[in-house]
Amino acid sequence: MNILIVGAGKVGAHLAALLGEQRHHITVIEMDEQVFNRVRPVLKDITVILGDGCNPQLLRDAGIGQMDAVVATTGDDEDNLVVAKLAKHEYRVGRVISRVNNPKNQWLFTKKMGVDIAISHASMLARLIQEELTVGDLIPLLKLVGGKASLVELTVSAASRTIGNRIEELELPAECVLVAVLRNGAIVIPRGDTTLVADDHIIALIRTDQQPDLAKVFG
Repeated sequence: MNILIVGAGKVGAHLAALLGEQRHHITVIEMDEQVFNRVRPVLKDITVILGDGCNPQLLRDAGIGQMDAVVATTGDDEDNLVVAKLAKHEYRVGRVISRVNNPKNQWLFTKKMGVDIAISHASMLARLIQEELTVGDLIPLLKLVGGKASLVELTVSAASRTIGNRIEELELPAECVLVAVLRNGAIVIPRGDTTLVADDHIIALIRTDQQPDLAKVFG
């Protein structure tokens, strides 16, 4: 893929290095000369351009018209929005991803503004901590539908009140389906009359905001 990264700070530079290792063709724009001079020797096989990524002419010179994706990773939310809007609406880039520095600005990072995916480090960290505090041993395995649904795993502990119960007796959250039960190295397809035992590993598909409710059922 041809990928343009605007912003070569810690996030942008690290992302560029990772994507470069995966044989993507990476171009980086950085407007701070000190940062530019620091990362240029490190990103050896990557094109690094000194200039303002909000400048349409510079974006054209960087080849934005041939990019499969643009990632805005600057430390300024306004700049990231300008880059996203230009990339999507002016140059019709297929995939536009933007960093959100201030969680209070996240509502601005919409498809209307040219952002396909908005990533807020603060929100992600807060959500991870919240999950650890509220769902205990429930482990998210996969996010689906933009994070609205999750595939999760949890273990039936020896103290769980669900031991000896049939699945049809459980008061599962409304938007939850038990997909599989892993028991002694075997896969059990859960049915209504399947009885749970200690150390069963439950794989469930659930609406993400109902994870705490599922953890309470098996608590």
